[in-house]
Amino acid sequence: MKNNFDSNKIKVLLADDHAVLRDGLKMILAETQNIVACGEAKNGYEVLEKIKKNHFDVVVLDAAMPGLAGMETLKQLRIDQPDLPVLILTMYPEERIAARFLKAGASGFLTKDSASEQLVEAIKKVFHGEKFITPELAQKLALDFMGSEKPLHDLLSDREHQVMSMMGSGQMISEIAAELQLSIKTVSTHRTHILEKLKLKNNAQLIRYAIENNLID
Repeated sequence: MKNNFDSNKIKVLLADDHAVLRDGLKMILAETQNIVACGEAKNGYEVLEKIKKNHFDVVVLDAAMPGLAGMETLKQLRIDQPDLPVLILTMYPEERIAARFLKAGASGFLTKDSASEQLVEAIKKVFHGEKFITPELAQKLALDFMGSEKPLHDLLSDREHQVMSMMGSGQMISEIAAELQLSIKTVSTHRTHILEKLKLKNNAQLIRYAIENNLID
């Protein structure tokens, strides 16, 4: 099945669980002459399903979606379509997740508050095989590569990192489970592993750690 869009335009799949944000991104792309939003997805499962049935040149992927998370979706995309550029859209400061996503095959990063200014440039860059990262992020990654000491939260898995951030912002386990479409038992297990890896004893220490390390949304 093929998309009925101009073959000369860069075809973009927008993946975010918030319809308002997707609508905002579509409005930005509607003002361009050579980029078109020709698909939408509200979770990772829809992303994987749509790329099987349609051709896209670039995927703009939310880093933190319910169900199949952004990282899990990216890893599967790299298996299904290894040459498809994926631009990560995130609410977090880029450096918090950059190394993880770059290692998994992301083509670039865009924070949601900067999307209105940088979305078009970012899509064009990754479409042409380049990486899109800010100079500040490039410097941060270079310093990390040079051997600066890594924090304990780098030991967390991607889902654990997401749960920690949500707990740090004050959300209850039941709220996190509902938002991520996970069982309460699964989220509780993530919490236990987080405490063990960060060498913490309770939720109060976890929240303090998240605040001190700027890890809350």
